[in-house]
Amino acid sequence: MEDLENITVRSVSVSEMDNNVYLLTGKASGAQVLIDAAADFPAIERLLAEGARDAEVPATLELVITTHSHWDHVRALADTVAATGARTAAGTPDVPDIEVPTVLELNHGDVQAFPDFELEVISLRGHTPGSVALLYRDPHGPAHLFTGDSLFPGGLGNTQKDPERFALLYQDVFERVFDYLPDDTVVHPGHGAGTTLGAERPHLTEWKERGW
Repeated sequence: MEDLENITVRSVSVSEMDNNVYLLTGKASGAQVLIDAAADFPAIERLLAEGARDAEVPATLELVITTHSHWDHVRALADTVAATGARTAAGTPDVPDIEVPTVLELNHGDVQAFPDFELEVISLRGHTPGSVALLYRDPHGPAHLFTGDSLFPGGLGNTQKDPERFALLYQDVFERVFDYLPDDTVVHPGHGAGTTLGAERPHLTEWKERGW
């Protein structure tokens, strides 16, 4: 758990694929945003309950954002929506591939505002056409970037050895992340451990040359 000034960030790893589910909770309002309702709804329920304890008022799950349409990131989406009544959001090109209806389509540069915080949408095309990252700018600390499967410690997301998809993902990550955000930005990926942009920046040329 990361205790920031206005929000807390909690996460849980679920399933055999080590999917990360993230929960942002506004302390003053109780507004919650869940990022990637992957497998294991009971674990998500526990995460929501833990997050609710961070708030000064009763918490409400406002939105479930799916970073991309791959099956392992949506296995608990239907159960989460049924239990909470939360709205759903995903990158526009990925919406047709998500079985649970998407209420809010996300595009590059959109800003989703909640009482305690805002999330900026950064489209990172290549892993899927509609992959998005979510940027939270902490007013008193480093920014936090939730990258789905587009950026990990050590490289970019899987583009199935397709050179065009890799080139597009590399371009988006280079221009929309590394050229846009400082080195202390904390990266929260869709699987495994986190990192910072500063730790990954020296390896950009290496990633481009190897093509994955």
